[in-house]
Amino acid sequence: MGPIIAIVVLLIVILVIVVSCIKIVPQAHAVVVERLGGYLDTWSVGLHFKTPFIDRIAKRVNLKEQVVDFPPQPVITKDNVTMQIDTVVYFQITDPKLFAYGVENPIMAIENLTATTLRNIIGDLELDETLTSRETINTKMRASLDVATDPWGIKVNRVELKNIIPPQAIQDAMEKQMKAERERREAILKAEGEKKSTILVAEGKKESAILDAEAEKQAAILRAEARKEATIREAEGQAEAILKIQQANADGLRFLKEAQPDAGVLQLKSLEAFAKAADGKATKIIIPSEIQGVAGLAKSVVEIASEK
Repeated sequence: MGPIIAIVVLLIVILVIVVSCIKIVPQAHAVVVERLGGYLDTWSVGLHFKTPFIDRIAKRVNLKEQVVDFPPQPVITKDNVTMQIDTVVYFQITDPKLFAYGVENPIMAIENLTATTLRNIIGDLELDETLTSRETINTKMRASLDVATDPWGIKVNRVELKNIIPPQAIQDAMEKQMKAERERREAILKAEGEKKSTILVAEGKKESAILDAEAEKQAAILRAEARKEATIREAEGQAEAILKIQQANADGLRFLKEAQPDAGVLQLKSLEAFAKAADGKATKIIIPSEIQGVAGLAKSVVEIASEK
């Protein structure tokens, strides 16, 4: 019975050892393996086996991009202003072997390297440049950190300045400056608005005067054209009346010619013409001698004269 129990225990121990030697590396991870204290291999994703008692897992490495938010660091600008700046570093492990053996504490090393690099960059800038040059500072820090961390198997992808906190006195002065600048811009905008309003009013009056003058001009032209039209119509009416009178006279002469009157009728018509010429106002009418020879006509002349 004792040997059987010993065999079972031995089998269980062997099974546990075998199971412990089977390792599965998940996605985006790597495992650094050592044999007898020295680097052996780097396991990537998949199923792996290690030799019992002589192989061991030295370090498990996360290959995902990682983010580290460092606390605010005091820095001094070129014009001797002390401010607090906290940074955010985005990095990724590219070489698990260098990461395992390159530096003792990679995160602390990155933090200290970030602080010293930030002080060096800010020391060459004045306060105003520091507040307005975030992108430049980020680019310079990323380049410097990427070069410095390359021997550690780390690649720095981005560096961001999270907050820039100047001293309270500087903040108060900046707020006053911003307030004065806003008031100045407001005054300028108000003055420009009044100027534009005055210009628009003047232009409106000018346009109104031009339109009034144009309307008066058009009215004068229309009145002149109306007078011209009336004069033309009046002249046409007079010409038409004269034409009708002349036509009537011509028709009378034509009818008289077609009637072929004798000498007595002609003398009578002449007498009527003299009577019309008198128009009731003449007291004497001189009759040509050739008309006086007609006895019948003399009587008619006397009657006409007495009627007048």
